Amino acid sequence: MTDFMTSFIHWLPMLMQGALTTAALCLTAMVAGFLVGIGVWRMSTSPLPIYRMTAHGWVSLFRGTPVLAQLLLCFYLPSQLGIDIPGFAAATLALTLNTAAYQSQILKSGFASITPGQLEAAAICGLSPRQILWRIQVPQVVRTTLPSLISELIDVIKASAVVSVIALTDLMRVGQQLASSTYQPLQVYLAVALVYLLLTSLLALLGRQAERHWQREQR
Repeated sequence: MTDFMTSFIHWLPMLMQGALTTAALCLTAMVAGFLVGIGVWRMSTSPLPIYRMTAHGWVSLFRGTPVLAQLLLCFYLPSQLGIDIPGFAAATLALTLNTAAYQSQILKSGFASITPGQLEAAAICGLSPRQILWRIQVPQVVRTTLPSLISELIDVIKASAVVSVIALTDLMRVGQQLASSTYQPLQVYLAVALVYLLLTSLLALLGRQAERHWQREQR
Protein backbone atom coordinates (compact mmCIF):
# COMPACT_ATOMS: atom_id res chain seq x y z
CA MET A 1 0.00 0.00 0.00
CA THR A 2 2.88 2.35 0.86
CA ASP A 3 4.51 1.63 -2.50
CA PHE A 4 1.26 2.43 -4.29
CA MET A 5 0.82 5.74 -2.46
CA THR A 6 4.40 6.71 -3.28
CA SER A 7 3.86 5.88 -6.95
CA PHE A 8 0.49 7.63 -6.99
CA ILE A 9 2.00 10.85 -5.65
CA HIS A 10 4.77 10.58 -8.24
CA TRP A 11 2.26 10.06 -11.10
CA LEU A 12 -0.24 12.63 -9.85
CA PRO A 13 1.09 15.67 -11.80
CA MET A 14 0.85 13.75 -15.09
CA LEU A 15 -2.55 12.33 -14.19
CA MET A 16 -3.84 15.80 -13.32
CA GLN A 17 -2.71 17.13 -16.70
CA GLY A 18 -4.72 14.37 -18.36
CA ALA A 19 -7.63 15.09 -16.02
CA LEU A 20 -7.61 18.75 -17.07
CA THR A 21 -7.83 17.70 -20.72
CA THR A 22 -10.69 15.35 -19.87
CA ALA A 23 -12.51 18.06 -17.91
CA ALA A 24 -12.10 20.66 -20.67
CA LEU A 25 -13.27 18.17 -23.30
CA CYS A 26 -16.33 17.04 -21.35
CA LEU A 27 -17.43 20.51 -20.22
CA THR A 28 -17.15 21.82 -23.79
CA ALA A 29 -19.12 18.86 -25.14
CA MET A 30 -21.72 19.18 -22.38
CA VAL A 31 -22.38 22.88 -23.00
CA ALA A 32 -22.46 22.42 -26.77
CA GLY A 33 -24.64 19.33 -26.35
CA PHE A 34 -27.05 21.33 -24.20
CA LEU A 35 -27.51 23.89 -26.96
CA VAL A 36 -27.84 21.23 -29.64
CA GLY A 37 -30.18 19.27 -27.36
CA ILE A 38 -32.51 22.27 -27.17
CA GLY A 39 -32.52 22.36 -30.96
CA VAL A 40 -33.33 18.64 -31.14
CA TRP A 41 -36.14 19.11 -28.60
CA ARG A 42 -37.60 21.99 -30.61
CA MET A 43 -37.53 19.86 -33.76
CA SER A 44 -39.28 17.04 -31.89
CA THR A 45 -42.14 19.41 -30.98
CA SER A 46 -42.39 21.00 -34.43
CA PRO A 47 -45.69 20.74 -36.32
CA LEU A 48 -43.68 19.73 -39.39
CA PRO A 49 -43.27 15.93 -39.70
CA ILE A 50 -39.84 16.22 -41.32
CA TYR A 51 -38.46 17.98 -38.22
CA ARG A 52 -40.02 15.44 -35.87
CA MET A 53 -38.62 12.57 -37.93
CA THR A 54 -35.17 14.18 -37.96
CA ALA A 55 -35.22 14.57 -34.17
CA HIS A 56 -36.37 10.97 -33.68
CA GLY A 57 -33.68 9.73 -36.06
CA TRP A 58 -30.99 11.76 -34.26
CA VAL A 59 -31.91 10.34 -30.87
CA SER A 60 -32.18 6.79 -32.18
CA LEU A 61 -28.83 7.00 -34.01
CA PHE A 62 -26.71 8.41 -31.21
CA ARG A 63 -28.36 6.45 -28.40
CA GLY A 64 -28.29 3.21 -30.39
CA THR A 65 -24.66 3.14 -31.54
CA PRO A 66 -21.41 2.88 -29.53
CA VAL A 67 -19.61 6.10 -28.61
CA LEU A 68 -16.39 4.58 -29.95
CA ALA A 69 -17.90 4.13 -33.42
CA GLN A 70 -19.18 7.72 -33.37
CA LEU A 71 -15.74 8.97 -32.32
CA LEU A 72 -13.94 7.11 -35.09
CA LEU A 73 -16.41 8.39 -37.68
CA CYS A 74 -15.91 11.97 -36.50
CA PHE A 75 -12.14 11.48 -36.61
CA TYR A 76 -11.71 9.66 -39.94
CA LEU A 77 -14.66 10.89 -42.03
CA PRO A 78 -13.45 14.52 -42.34
CA SER A 79 -10.03 13.34 -43.55
CA GLN A 80 -11.74 11.37 -46.31
CA LEU A 81 -13.37 14.63 -47.37
CA GLY A 82 -10.06 16.47 -47.36
CA ILE A 83 -10.68 18.24 -44.04
CA ASP A 84 -7.93 18.17 -41.43
CA ILE A 85 -9.56 18.06 -37.98
CA PRO A 86 -7.55 18.01 -34.73
CA GLY A 87 -8.11 15.14 -32.32
CA PHE A 88 -9.57 17.41 -29.63
CA ALA A 89 -12.10 18.85 -32.09
CA ALA A 90 -13.09 15.38 -33.32
CA ALA A 91 -13.53 14.13 -29.75
CA THR A 92 -15.56 17.21 -28.80
CA LEU A 93 -17.78 16.78 -31.86
CA ALA A 94 -18.43 13.10 -31.16
CA LEU A 95 -19.25 13.65 -27.49
CA THR A 96 -21.40 16.69 -28.31
CA LEU A 97 -23.50 14.81 -30.84
CA ASN A 98 -23.86 11.88 -28.46
CA THR A 99 -24.79 13.83 -25.34
CA ALA A 100 -27.16 16.08 -27.31
CA ALA A 101 -29.34 13.04 -28.00
CA TYR A 102 -29.52 12.19 -24.29
CA GLN A 103 -29.90 15.77 -23.14
CA SER A 104 -32.78 16.38 -25.55
CA GLN A 105 -34.73 13.70 -23.70
CA ILE A 106 -33.78 15.14 -20.31
CA LEU A 107 -34.78 18.64 -21.41
CA LYS A 108 -38.04 17.32 -22.86
CA SER A 109 -39.32 16.50 -19.38
CA GLY A 110 -38.12 19.87 -18.08
CA PHE A 111 -39.92 21.85 -20.78
CA ALA A 112 -43.06 19.77 -20.24
CA SER A 113 -43.12 20.79 -16.56
CA ILE A 114 -43.57 24.49 -17.41
CA THR A 115 -47.21 25.53 -17.21
CA PRO A 116 -48.71 26.99 -20.42
CA GLY A 117 -49.96 29.96 -18.42
CA GLN A 118 -46.41 31.25 -17.95
CA LEU A 119 -45.78 31.18 -21.68
CA GLU A 120 -49.08 32.89 -22.43
CA ALA A 121 -48.35 35.61 -19.87
CA ALA A 122 -44.89 36.17 -21.32
CA ALA A 123 -46.33 36.47 -24.83
CA ILE A 124 -48.93 38.97 -23.61
CA CYS A 125 -46.10 41.04 -22.07
CA GLY A 126 -44.57 41.30 -25.54
CA LEU A 127 -41.70 38.82 -25.28
CA SER A 128 -40.67 37.16 -28.53
CA PRO A 129 -40.52 33.34 -28.79
CA ARG A 130 -36.72 33.50 -28.50
CA GLN A 131 -36.92 35.68 -25.37
CA ILE A 132 -39.50 33.34 -23.87
CA LEU A 133 -37.20 30.38 -24.53
CA TRP A 134 -34.04 31.86 -23.01
CA ARG A 135 -35.51 34.07 -20.27
CA ILE A 136 -38.47 32.02 -19.09
CA GLN A 137 -38.12 28.39 -20.12
CA VAL A 138 -34.41 27.55 -20.09
CA PRO A 139 -33.67 28.85 -16.54
CA GLN A 140 -36.56 26.80 -15.14
CA VAL A 141 -35.61 23.74 -17.15
CA VAL A 142 -32.02 23.86 -15.88
CA ARG A 143 -33.20 23.99 -12.27
CA THR A 144 -35.73 21.21 -12.77
CA THR A 145 -33.39 18.86 -14.62
CA LEU A 146 -30.11 19.69 -12.84
CA PRO A 147 -29.72 16.27 -11.15
CA SER A 148 -30.24 14.52 -14.48
CA LEU A 149 -27.86 16.92 -16.26
CA ILE A 150 -25.16 16.30 -13.63
CA SER A 151 -25.69 12.56 -14.05
CA GLU A 152 -25.33 12.98 -17.83
CA LEU A 153 -22.09 14.95 -17.38
CA ILE A 154 -20.73 12.13 -15.22
CA ASP A 155 -21.66 9.66 -17.98
CA VAL A 156 -19.88 11.87 -20.53
CA ILE A 157 -16.73 11.89 -18.40
CA LYS A 158 -16.75 8.10 -18.19
CA ALA A 159 -17.50 7.74 -21.90
CA SER A 160 -14.66 10.14 -22.75
CA ALA A 161 -12.13 7.43 -21.88
CA VAL A 162 -12.54 6.14 -25.46
CA VAL A 163 -10.90 9.28 -26.91
CA SER A 164 -7.52 7.79 -26.02
CA VAL A 165 -7.80 5.64 -29.17
CA ILE A 166 -7.22 8.73 -31.35
CA ALA A 167 -4.10 9.62 -29.32
CA LEU A 168 -5.69 12.51 -27.47
CA THR A 169 -3.78 12.90 -24.22
CA ASP A 170 -6.68 12.66 -21.83
CA LEU A 171 -6.64 10.97 -18.43
CA MET A 172 -6.93 7.45 -19.87
CA ARG A 173 -4.20 8.09 -22.45
CA VAL A 174 -1.85 9.30 -19.72
CA GLY A 175 -2.64 6.09 -17.83
CA GLN A 176 -1.79 4.00 -20.89
CA GLN A 177 1.52 5.82 -21.29
CA LEU A 178 2.39 5.35 -17.63
CA ALA A 179 1.46 1.66 -17.74
CA SER A 180 3.73 1.17 -20.77
CA SER A 181 6.68 2.98 -19.20
CA THR A 182 6.42 1.63 -15.63
CA TYR A 183 5.26 -1.95 -16.37
CA GLN A 184 2.79 -1.57 -13.49
CA PRO A 185 -0.59 -1.66 -15.24
CA LEU A 186 -2.60 -2.66 -12.15
CA GLN A 187 -1.28 0.18 -10.01
CA VAL A 188 -1.51 2.72 -12.83
CA TYR A 189 -5.10 1.94 -13.78
CA LEU A 190 -6.09 1.92 -10.11
CA ALA A 191 -4.64 5.43 -9.86
CA VAL A 192 -6.52 6.45 -13.04
CA ALA A 193 -9.77 5.06 -11.60
CA LEU A 194 -9.24 7.07 -8.40
CA VAL A 195 -8.80 10.30 -10.38
CA TYR A 196 -11.96 9.56 -12.40
CA LEU A 197 -13.78 8.90 -9.11
CA LEU A 198 -12.49 12.21 -7.73
CA LEU A 199 -13.77 14.10 -10.80
CA THR A 200 -17.22 12.53 -10.74
CA SER A 201 -17.56 12.88 -6.94
CA LEU A 202 -16.72 16.60 -7.14
CA LEU A 203 -19.35 17.06 -9.84
CA ALA A 204 -21.97 15.24 -7.80
CA LEU A 205 -21.11 17.40 -4.78
CA LEU A 206 -21.32 20.64 -6.78
CA GLY A 207 -24.65 19.53 -8.24
CA ARG A 208 -26.10 18.85 -4.80
CA GLN A 209 -24.86 22.22 -3.51
CA ALA A 210 -26.41 24.07 -6.46
CA GLU A 211 -29.69 22.21 -6.00
CA ARG A 212 -29.82 23.07 -2.28
CA HIS A 213 -29.02 26.71 -3.05
CA TRP A 214 -31.93 26.96 -5.50
CA GLN A 215 -34.25 25.19 -3.06
CA ARG A 216 -33.40 27.74 -0.37
CA GLU A 217 -34.09 30.59 -2.81
CA GLN A 218 -37.57 29.20 -3.52
CA ARG A 219 -38.53 29.19 0.17
